[in-house]
Amino acid sequence: MLRIITLAVLLALTGLAAAQVTGALPPPTPKLKELVTVTSEVVRIGDLVDNAGATADIAVFRSPDLGFTGGVPIARVIEALAPYQIATLNTGSLTEVVVTRLSRNITGKEIEARIARALASQYGFGDIRNISITFDKDIRTIHVEPTATEDLQVARLYVDQRTGRFTAAMELPGSTVARQLPLRFSGSAVETVETAILTRTLNRGEAVKQSDVIVERRSKAEVGGDSIGADSVVGLAVKRPLRAGSILRPSDLAKAEVVQRNEAILIVYAVPGVLLTVRGKALEAGAVGDVVNVLNTQSNRTVQATVTGPGRVTIASAMPLQASTAESTTEPTPPPTSAE
Repeated sequence: MLRIITLAVLLALTGLAAAQVTGALPPPTPKLKELVTVTSEVVRIGDLVDNAGATADIAVFRSPDLGFTGGVPIARVIEALAPYQIATLNTGSLTEVVVTRLSRNITGKEIEARIARALASQYGFGDIRNISITFDKDIRTIHVEPTATEDLQVARLYVDQRTGRFTAAMELPGSTVARQLPLRFSGSAVETVETAILTRTLNRGEAVKQSDVIVERRSKAEVGGDSIGADSVVGLAVKRPLRAGSILRPSDLAKAEVVQRNEAILIVYAVPGVLLTVRGKALEAGAVGDVVNVLNTQSNRTVQATVTGPGRVTIASAMPLQASTAESTTEPTPPPTSAE
């Protein structure tokens, strides 16, 4: 009995091996795809169906335009495939097949960058990062064959360097589609610089705060050679009223005045071992570091002093000041006896 069972098993295994050798097993079931991507102008059965067999290279639909996607209802797909008798086609629960035609996208930014590079290298427009281009018309994304991998090139470029007006003709080597497109662009190009711009109106003498300025790119011709960074203007005062949106230039700014004309101030006379202070009056305004005329109200004499802080000046010379004991402070060494 055992011999009979063993023989049956051997015969079954031998038959299976023979079926595999002779290709007797059924071929994989053709299955419809839900998402399809193509690169050519036509959609073939092999694009739509997995395991399409000998019919894979047969074209059945026109592809969408380059870079676009379209949906085909399942009934339309089955109708197109019917003449080719694809047996046991598995369509699953699909209601449509979505077909996308791949493309290389050339954006307006890429076109702008190529023109800016040509302007910088051929017409001396400076650093490419500082060139701002405005086209006469909006530039839409251009779709070309995905196999066209060469760089976009500027074939011809005409520029009026006085006005910045330009006309550019471009080409894309290796692209049949690009040769059929009007790759001509016109517009204006300007060299720009970063500069500090006021965000609010400031009155004369008002100090600039961090929140009062932003950095924007403006035409180099508009700014001239007076561009200045936002960090350089904070803490300085404007010399004249400036409106919001104004370009800040070095000539518009000065150190903030911390001593005002006719202001009561403290005059300090200091030498090693001696510190003498006396009340006085500023005869002119000044910022820290400025030398201004001040009146020593004790002696009614006018002297020059350096502004060292709000309401405070220091005598730069070695000449002492006369002051009453109540209004002076001294170190251990007594002050000189002569008075200003």
